[in-house]
Amino acid sequence: MSELRKGIISFKGNPMTLVGPDIQAGAAAPDFQVVDNSLLPVTLSSSKGKIRLITLVPSIDTPVCDTMTRRFNQEVAGLPDSVVAYTISLDLPFAQKRWCGNAGIDRVATLSDYQDRSFALNYGVLIQELKLLARAVYVIDQNDKVAYREIVSEVTAEPDYAKALEAVKALL
Repeated sequence: MSELRKGIISFKGNPMTLVGPDIQAGAAAPDFQVVDNSLLPVTLSSSKGKIRLITLVPSIDTPVCDTMTRRFNQEVAGLPDSVVAYTISLDLPFAQKRWCGNAGIDRVATLSDYQDRSFALNYGVLIQELKLLARAVYVIDQNDKVAYREIVSEVTAEPDYAKALEAVKALL
């Protein structure tokens, strides 16, 4: 049975439960397997040796998730190719692909954890009550260590963009 963690996040003010371990900055980044918009697998080693900015959203089709993904897409556009940016949700890849096309997203790759919830369970960000991902940001360094982590305490709120980007820039 996976670890259950209460009191970390809420959704519209209601307390929620996260399933899985509490992965902190400084820890080895757990492996994961998600799929891209063509249903091809993407793992931690797919971007080996790169700095990864990984953002998690409950659903790409909601206003805050839309804003967050657009903002990170804009912010990473000015960063070197040694930085890869992923937005992971449990949305189907087909919906993510449609959204990206409509939003003009080209620097952030949208990935889906719908098959195994591998990222969700390995990083402890599955919301038990909603069966969605918590809103969170991870920065993983070139050596597969977690350099930064923010789990947004209120699912409907935006993350701290400046701190996440500072963490990325500190690794360049």
